Amino acid sequence: MASTVNRRDFLRSGAGAGAGLLIALYLPSADRLTKLGERPRDDAGLSPNAWLVIGADDTVTVYFDKSEMGQGVMTALPMILAEELDADWKQVRVEQAPVTAAFIALRHGRLSTGGSTSVRTSWDPMRAAGAAAREMLVTAAAAQWGVDAASCRTESGTVVHAASKRSVSYGQVASAASKLAVPAQPKLKQASEFRIVGTRTKRVDTPAKTRGTADFGIDAHRQGMLVALVKRCPVFGGKVAHVDDAKARSEPGVRQVVQISSGVAVLADGYWPAYKGRDAIAVEWDLGPNATLDSAGIWKIFEDRLAQPLAVVRDSGSVASADPAKTVEAEYRLPYLAHATMEPMNCSAHVRADGCDVWVPTQNQTGALDTAAQITGLTKDQIAIHTTFLGGGFGRRSKTDFVTDAVEASKAAGAPVKVIYDRPDDIQHDGYRPAALHRLSAKLDANGWPVAWEHKFVAPSILAQYGKQAVEKGIDGDAVSGTGDDFPYAIPNMHVEYGIPEAPVPVWWWRSVGHSSTDFVVESFLDELAATGGKDPVELRRHLLAGSPRRLAVLNLAAEKSGWGKPLPNGHARGIALLDGFGNTIVVQVAEVSLEAQKVRVHRVTCAVDCGIVVNPAIVESQMESAIIYGLSAALMGEITIKDGRVQQSSFADYPVMRMREAPKIDVHIVESSEHPGGIGEPGTPPIAPAVANAVFALTKKRVRELPIRLT
Repeated sequence: MASTVNRRDFLRSGAGAGAGLLIALYLPSADRLTKLGERPRDDAGLSPNAWLVIGADDTVTVYFDKSEMGQGVMTALPMILAEELDADWKQVRVEQAPVTAAFIALRHGRLSTGGSTSVRTSWDPMRAAGAAAREMLVTAAAAQWGVDAASCRTESGTVVHAASKRSVSYGQVASAASKLAVPAQPKLKQASEFRIVGTRTKRVDTPAKTRGTADFGIDAHRQGMLVALVKRCPVFGGKVAHVDDAKARSEPGVRQVVQISSGVAVLADGYWPAYKGRDAIAVEWDLGPNATLDSAGIWKIFEDRLAQPLAVVRDSGSVASADPAKTVEAEYRLPYLAHATMEPMNCSAHVRADGCDVWVPTQNQTGALDTAAQITGLTKDQIAIHTTFLGGGFGRRSKTDFVTDAVEASKAAGAPVKVIYDRPDDIQHDGYRPAALHRLSAKLDANGWPVAWEHKFVAPSILAQYGKQAVEKGIDGDAVSGTGDDFPYAIPNMHVEYGIPEAPVPVWWWRSVGHSSTDFVVESFLDELAATGGKDPVELRRHLLAGSPRRLAVLNLAAEKSGWGKPLPNGHARGIALLDGFGNTIVVQVAEVSLEAQKVRVHRVTCAVDCGIVVNPAIVESQMESAIIYGLSAALMGEITIKDGRVQQSSFADYPVMRMREAPKIDVHIVESSEHPGGIGEPGTPPIAPAVANAVFALTKKRVRELPIRLT
């Protein structure tokens, strides 16, 4: 596909599409959404990240530059375009876009997937591009027939002139259409005209995944490819001091042992010989300054930082002047969390003198390209990044450490190399969801309503890794999600402060990022205020959301569908929590719990969601279900602890995820909406932990202020 592309405009190219029509789409730049709660439609720029090709054979091919990690974007984005194009969905094909310099440059320098941005940032330009192409096809057909274009209509991949009973397929006029000017302001459909958007269209990636023919990163293979496992220093910040690899080299199947920046890589004919070889290496480590670090020491770092001056996130009204009838104070703690992707972390690379290929299940194609270029010294156009399916991302695969391992190992070995993390390697050498320490106080008036809210907290900054400019005035915009101006509740006097503790544990984005931490605290503390003020938790939220009709509607729907206030079986109780974030999405969840042998059992989760216009209800439902299960795993079991400078957990045995037999019944109710689409991949995770914790309080009168939830 060769083409010249002009920024902030459409492009057509008959030559590029052969006998068909090619249009480059200009989509908003998700990389500008560094604050993940930011609403993109207000300031998003335009840049290309997808291509539409209508072939002479009537096929409609959509190339997209996102990563499909189970969230359904490979289906949702083409649905948007196909809707306005009025395409025959059976003729639509979806292909992964190549990672080329042209794409990256026109995408403001970055190709990546994260922050639940794909649909919400693609909605408007995808629609405009599909509509523009449809108008061009109609114009071309009308000219061919010598009729007024206004007398023609489209219908499922066909242009129709009803008066003369003539019709022509898109493919038959695609070449002629490609020679026309692209409409600057194509007419968009009314929502009442949608016939693809809003339907339960089957996902395009399902057949290959169910047949076992889909290519994940772990499936990459090339002639002569070696498998590598890396022996890393178990202590954060440690490094290799001395290596005795004689025994490893004597293992059958071991071909090479090479030192790379993250440790010592054993390259072998397969996984098992590489595993045995790694076990056989004797490495003397320079453990560095963190060899005695433990979880207690980390919490001491947090406490000391909280006692120091913090950055002001929000200061509205006057907390000091509010005259309270009652005051409530609480402290909350959240642990570090690992990602635990189901597909083992992996990357394959083949470094040669004249080029480099990287096969990688990545959320960060630009980062992979930059990493390979830096290590090899090759120019970026000499490097090919092959994006595969991802067996779970959750933010983990936006790091590039595993790309570094593969490229360095291949460069050292002079052969294609696939690096695989076994489960301990993954759990103990992750970038972790930041731990956090929160202290709050609130004042209630004589009627039990909150009138003042003070919130001070510390949590390591992920954005700070990108430099001081990413943490303006000491505030990580992601870490403070939902606590500042985007705080959803109307409390007249608020003061919020935040600080960054310097703990030597590597941190990274985790599914639902900052909201996963702050929403647990806000929604749990709100439940404390309801109990202190003698209010029902739903009643309190209704009072505070009275001026927010969308939020109130979602709250009421969740309450109604869950049977809030109605009797439950003995030993059961409900809890409720809300999220508002990720562009334009509101989620309210009600958890029904009981205790079994002093452990929390979640029986049912009722989820109401307003994410604006819904592209595919089936995808929204599955994303809510997935996010709830992911959040429950963390709420009930997830915790990374540190001893002697190293992570204590090593597998699903001591870092468990929810099993099928433990999963609750989940009901998802979608609010019909005409609002701009919001994110959907992550918003279902944050409310579940506070909903469960609040249910535990309703059942036991024991307040949960630390995760994971423990009752003994």
